[in-house]
Amino acid sequence: MIAPRPTKSSLVIACVARLAAAIAGLSLLAGAALAGGYERVRLPSYDGDLDAVLYRPKGPGPFPAVVALHGCGGLFRENGKLSLRHSDWGERLAAEGYLVLMPDSYGSRRLGSQCGIKEMTVRASRERVADAAAARHWLQMRGDVRPDRIALLGWSGGGSTVLAAARKDRRPADEQPDFARAIAFYPGCRVQSESASFAARLPLLMLIGDADDWTPPGPCDYLAKAAKARGEKVEIVIYAGALHDFDHPRLEVKERSDIAFSATGTGKATVGTNPEAREDAIKRVRAFLSGL
Repeated sequence: MIAPRPTKSSLVIACVARLAAAIAGLSLLAGAALAGGYERVRLPSYDGDLDAVLYRPKGPGPFPAVVALHGCGGLFRENGKLSLRHSDWGERLAAEGYLVLMPDSYGSRRLGSQCGIKEMTVRASRERVADAAAARHWLQMRGDVRPDRIALLGWSGGGSTVLAAARKDRRPADEQPDFARAIAFYPGCRVQSESASFAARLPLLMLIGDADDWTPPGPCDYLAKAAKARGEKVEIVIYAGALHDFDHPRLEVKERSDIAFSATGTGKATVGTNPEAREDAIKRVRAFLSGL
């Protein structure tokens, strides 16, 4: 017999129950090893503990915080090191005074890269939304975090999770403060833009390149314009000539051929750093988060 998929309500209830149990004996930081400027920590989610990376600013806090969601390639490289994009953003945001938590949605479930997987078991719109909520709860249990000043940020598939998590009809069922704002780097917007029920409850910033042939900008542009017409606080920046992964600190332009879904339908897409777009995006993220 095939077990039924968990419903939204069951994911929330299960996650809240696990988090409530964790509050009673808050020893989640015990034994966390500091390496490369970050800590390896574990936090409860609806279907088991999540491994995560934590960057902490200097000082006692309390700090504003950012939950940062990886893309389909996962959080770590094959050699077990944190990927360069994540370490770059983690160090950058921590230096600016934000506590940064990066949950590992794939590695925690013994999954590798999901970029070439069509039938995903850890979906951006469901399981990863629950992971983001679990990360927010975990941060809100800490004395060094401002519980009402937590932002959500994601790249590619993680950006798609940001869009799903920011919907008005996905408002948290718990009594804790909601995410304060959301940032999505080159998300896949097609599903959300085709949904008549999409409406953003959070201030949302989307950053994408006009040459992105993996997650093309058209659906995101449509989504942003429709949201703004309804009076929602949604902004999009489309960078001329920029590709997928444009904000990576050091990625040579190359073609990937291991993609399950691409704009061309060929399973191929071009990725690479765009220094001008990257510099502008860093400034915009800083300004967007400055109100936290």
